[in-house]
Amino acid sequence: MNREPRLITKILIYIVLIAMTIFALYPIWFAILASGRTGDRLYTFKLAGMFLPTEWTWENYRALLQDTAYLTWIKNSLIVATCTAIASVFLGTSGAFAFSRFKFRGREAGLILLLAVQAFPGILALVPIAQVLSALGLYRNLLGLILAYMSGQLVFATWMLKGYFDTIPIDLEEAGMIDGAGPIQSFVYIALPLARPMLAVTFLFGFMAGWGEFFLANILVPAPDARKTVMVGMFQMANEVNIPWGQFAAGAVIVVIPILLVFLWVQRYMEAGLALGGVKG
Repeated sequence: MNREPRLITKILIYIVLIAMTIFALYPIWFAILASGRTGDRLYTFKLAGMFLPTEWTWENYRALLQDTAYLTWIKNSLIVATCTAIASVFLGTSGAFAFSRFKFRGREAGLILLLAVQAFPGILALVPIAQVLSALGLYRNLLGLILAYMSGQLVFATWMLKGYFDTIPIDLEEAGMIDGAGPIQSFVYIALPLARPMLAVTFLFGFMAGWGEFFLANILVPAPDARKTVMVGMFQMANEVNIPWGQFAAGAVIVVIPILLVFLWVQRYMEAGLALGGVKG
């Protein structure tokens, strides 16, 4: 007797889920369609062209990939994002392990301070960051931008990794010490392999933070094209008098590709770490 209401409920749930999926994915599909249109048209009034590639050209992609300025923006963003991700993993891992395993004076205060720093709006720290970078001679420099990203990402990485280290049984490290491993060996050969999934996630978030951020990059590196990141360059492209919408859409599509590649790369480490973390009872 209750089969029909349950079936109707299930159908409604699927309809809502499909509608939400289309709503979430359509902007990406819209950018892909716009990147293949001829001329500088961002959209078309034809109903079929709004959902299907009724016309397609690779000219927008070809023009961008032959543009030395755009390739420079991509290179700068890759440098900044990769360095930010690596620094987040290395520094965040050591700090998180210390907070998770060692008992020392000021430990709780340090964790609360890190949480307070994370809750502090980043835009309010812009002026102090700019002053510090100016004093160090790193204003208008990609290294200064990396340090700014790293300082913000390090707090998040430390808290996230600390919570994961807390879930790893300390008995495993103590067993390694009984077999002759020191604290550093226990950390490198036992804790780190088990924390591989979270290390991969930390690297991914660090890369995304350095790749897709715009505000700090626009303020801290007000330089010519040789030092712009891809987000700042794309913003500049969108504010030209005659906006090349086709190239802008193609650039937006290309910008997504490195994130997908990094995700596919770290995904295998996430899966391998989860498998390695299985302990027989």
